[in-house]
Amino acid sequence: MGVTGAGKTTVGALLAQRLNWQFTDADSFHSHGSIEKMKQGVALTDADREPWLNALRIAIAGWIAARRDTVLACSALKQRYRESLAVSPDVRFIYLKADPSQIADRLSQRSGHFATERLLSSQFATLEEPEDALTVDALQPAETVVAAILKMIVPQLSSGSHIKPGTC
Repeated sequence: MGVTGAGKTTVGALLAQRLNWQFTDADSFHSHGSIEKMKQGVALTDADREPWLNALRIAIAGWIAARRDTVLACSALKQRYRESLAVSPDVRFIYLKADPSQIADRLSQRSGHFATERLLSSQFATLEEPEDALTVDALQPAETVVAAILKMIVPQLSSGSHIKPGTC
């Protein structure tokens, strides 16, 4: 979880590959209208996000019921969003934390994504930093971020214990 440009998709896909898990990007759950709004640089409201969160919650519950381990790249900026998505103790959050100016630099070099630099200030304004998530410096190279995450979660996964609460 984290703001746009934090590397959620890159890190999530690489983490899923390392774990041999499924990878899903929460962006694929947004409605066409929400994507168009974000392309215009307009921040989504809680009302805009509600159907998206409901769809994600249903998907997460389905993956857990099917025992399909999944890494989900998802902004989950507010505590209430994370609480909504934490449908089971099997859900874990990893926060890709970064400084706004450094993320702005990263976004200025990114192309082809609907969430641009124009959304960054609203993302940081909405962000409620989690107190109960594993936190990783998002500005490190993706391989380094994934290695740090694996170091934190693999011993707990193999022992059967749970990290509270969250999703990767």
